[in-house]
Amino acid sequence: MSNTRYRELGGFLRSRRERIRPEEVGLAPGPRRRVPGLRRDEVAVLAGASVEYYTELERGAGSQPSDQMLAALARALRLSRDERDHLYRLANRPIPHQGGTASHVHPAMLDLLTRIDQTPAMVSTDLHTVLVQNPLAIAMLGDLSTHHGRAASFIHRWFTDPISRRIYPPEDLAPQSRSFVADLRAAVGRRSPDDTEATELVDELLQRSPEFRALWADQDVQVRRDERKRILHPTVGMLDLNCLSLFSEDDRQRLLWFTPRAGTDTAEKLALLTVVGTQTMQTGPAR
Repeated sequence: MSNTRYRELGGFLRSRRERIRPEEVGLAPGPRRRVPGLRRDEVAVLAGASVEYYTELERGAGSQPSDQMLAALARALRLSRDERDHLYRLANRPIPHQGGTASHVHPAMLDLLTRIDQTPAMVSTDLHTVLVQNPLAIAMLGDLSTHHGRAASFIHRWFTDPISRRIYPPEDLAPQSRSFVADLRAAVGRRSPDDTEATELVDELLQRSPEFRALWADQDVQVRRDERKRILHPTVGMLDLNCLSLFSEDDRQRLLWFTPRAGTDTAEKLALLTVVGTQTMQTGPAR
């Protein structure tokens, strides 16, 4: 990247940071703020970057940011789709396709997610790629943003990596598999026939997983809107949850949130999770 491009990138980041009110991203405004909008350290925390690294970006220095960092900055700064695309161009990165881990999160869903702090919640695509999680969802499921490429889709990992199933009770695995496949068929049906992202995912799963191949042949179709989910958490034990969904207008994204089932001790365990904090986990379910 040229020095001019770095300066343009830094100036754009600064301008977007200064327009956001702290309360819009779940931060207390505070009585002694010296700058309009967010501080640099606050953007860094929201994007999962070091303060030093983000400061260098705004100063027009440092290294070229990765696709993952640009996606995190776009979410932290509440960029519109056009602004997100401009950010990628300034960083000399290709505009990400719809559906991957760098997808533009629906603004209303991101706003809702920011306001949900007492229950695990996250936004995922219709192909089960998690785009963003709140802290309690990370504590419950692990950080699901570490997966990239086709493996970013949880349904891909479910049928190709046995580790992804470890925190489900064994008796729940078969129903979950059938539900995943029925939901995926609905998503593929909604997309254009020449949508390579969806068709390539299905083609690879047909080749790699006999279980997926058998379930796909049944041609079941059912969108996952609400269901029961049991999760074996390594610290607090069994979580018995209702999993609910709110869909974007084009059905490409869904906001998922998990509430404790009545008559269980899950509410107390979720409260404990807020104290225990994020656990280092091998994997986690992503609907």
